[in-house]
Amino acid sequence: MTIRSRITPLLAALTLLAGTVAVQADDKVLLTVLNEEDEVLAEFTLADLEAMPSTQVETTTNWTEGMQDFTGVPLASLIADIAPEASAVDATAINDYAVQIPADGWDEEFPIIAYKNHGKPMSVRAKGPLWVIYPFDSGAAYRSDVVYSRSIWQLDRLKVID
Repeated sequence: MTIRSRITPLLAALTLLAGTVAVQADDKVLLTVLNEEDEVLAEFTLADLEAMPSTQVETTTNWTEGMQDFTGVPLASLIADIAPEASAVDATAINDYAVQIPADGWDEEFPIIAYKNHGKPMSVRAKGPLWVIYPFDSGAAYRSDVVYSRSIWQLDRLKVID
């Protein structure tokens, strides 16, 4: 057996393995929605979020350089499907940073739970995979300490408050 004939099966195996890893990454739960008793109401993968109606927001942020182009699901749409009577959500990040967003803090469009920036999924290092985004540049109401504190990145859990 030549070196070339040994490498070809190895490359085929690595290609198959890489495809499996990519599929598993797409199937990874990015967002878990809980009730007040910490029971799981819903879980969302990137594919699940991408299948929902989305909103695009072009804005600058306090945490990035230049204009950003976020794509995501409006928080109101996501919550309406799971818990339409919710009075608030407790949003928690991977590092356990948490903030409450009352129902009067969202409308039909904003904030969004962004899953892409500039058309690409966001890494943890880039404040992903999920980031609560408001259209900061669209008005002073979106540039307050309260709104900035609700702009939680690395979001991985929402607890619905009735």
